[in-house]
Amino acid sequence: MNAVSKVFPLGQKTREFLSSPRQLLIDGRWVAAASGKIFPVYDPARGEVIAQVAEADAEDVDRAVGAARRAFETGPWSTMSPSERGRLVWRLADLLERDAEAFAELECIDNGKPYSLAKAADVPLAIDMFRYMAGWATKIRGTTIDLPGSYLSYTLKEPVGVVAQIIPWNFPLLMAAWKLAPALATGCTIVLKPAEQTPLSALRLGELVLEAGFPPGVVNIIPGYGERAGAALAAHPDVDKIAFTGSGEVGKLIVCAAAGNLKKVTLELGGKSPVVVFPDADMKATIPGVSFGIFFNQGETCCAGSRLYAHEKVFDQLVEGIAAEAKKIKVGPGMDPSSQMGPLVSEEHFARVTGYIRSGLAQGAQAAAGGDTTRKGAGYFVEPTVLTNVKPGMNVVREEIFGPVLVASRFCDDDLIAIAREANDSVYGLAASVWTRDISVANKMAKRLKAGSVWINCHNVIDAALPFGGYKQSGWGREMGEFALDNYLEVKAVTTAL
Repeated sequence: MNAVSKVFPLGQKTREFLSSPRQLLIDGRWVAAASGKIFPVYDPARGEVIAQVAEADAEDVDRAVGAARRAFETGPWSTMSPSERGRLVWRLADLLERDAEAFAELECIDNGKPYSLAKAADVPLAIDMFRYMAGWATKIRGTTIDLPGSYLSYTLKEPVGVVAQIIPWNFPLLMAAWKLAPALATGCTIVLKPAEQTPLSALRLGELVLEAGFPPGVVNIIPGYGERAGAALAAHPDVDKIAFTGSGEVGKLIVCAAAGNLKKVTLELGGKSPVVVFPDADMKATIPGVSFGIFFNQGETCCAGSRLYAHEKVFDQLVEGIAAEAKKIKVGPGMDPSSQMGPLVSEEHFARVTGYIRSGLAQGAQAAAGGDTTRKGAGYFVEPTVLTNVKPGMNVVREEIFGPVLVASRFCDDDLIAIAREANDSVYGLAASVWTRDISVANKMAKRLKAGSVWINCHNVIDAALPFGGYKQSGWGREMGEFALDNYLEVKAVTTAL
């Protein structure tokens, strides 16, 4: 903390939060881990420890699940009206808005992203998510169904119960909001495990949960490592549903662990999203738009537009323009007001991303921008990189890099079916974007692309009302919007003979 604050001063609330070891939130109280273990949290811009956090394991998971079960079955949450639940969720949004600057600082020094980005995107979107779902709390209702004969039949929508939620490190606060808000609106109780790399904003949000007045046990927050705390949550027999955002490899492990009691599972996993640019696209909008699609949030975005397919008539102009945009991006510590891109989240992830770049270059790709994989200083900084001369079988084309690396290919065919076939040639299907002035072509392509989100002449447009999720190995279910409520509800049919 001291090294960060000396160079780029932090606010008082952030300094106070970081000044003492952070504990687990279980049953409405801050408690040490049962084992007494703690683990360090690092500033990715400097590679230095900024906080110590209690490390949850199976015993802590058991305590948290027990608290959530009591809150769901017998606590005041179980009898609270939907209107009261909605007011609490809205109150949480108000408190988050009050402390927006402190949360933006925490996201910056914990994840590495620029403070300006966290303040403009992560925090406002999280606030909006809580407010959007607060409104849904009073609008969850069943239907009546006409049956032949003398019967009265209707459906009830009821909360699924105790929910385990495991969130990633790329948008720590926003992913917490995406998970918590619909679960709270539907009346579930929660055990939330933030990523071990970035637990700070979730723990700070836990303080606001208590301040807002949520009953004990409704929200429990237990940072820890995936192989211990995460695995124990996924396999716990008293968890009714698990929601996970992260890698496909871990998602598959969670599915296997959840089989014990057949708990419900939703997964928001990886992506290798195609960006398809037709020759009539407006280059003044397309060049910055495609650049934003891949370089936003250091490329650590599951829906990043990482595979560019551009018509040969505009390929050279487009790549030249994106490369120029990449070279202009100021890479530096997130708390530096001049920084436009921060470091990657960890040394491990730095090694992963730079390994992909080296692999691509070794297999014949050429760097139109970036490509330098050397470590510069203590932070985990990677240059925005654009690779051309790529082939379909290369690892950089097939696999999710999760960094600021764009692979660019050209096409010469005007056959939309052939173009879509190439764009869909991936195990993933999370997102895609289409760039053209021809609205007919755009919508025909949108229909053919196997992706949960298709953007036309834009990329990375997110709103609380829009469903988000993927086809194929990008996951199961949808986050956000009305669709997210279904993740946390059971439907019961009631029939009475008259």
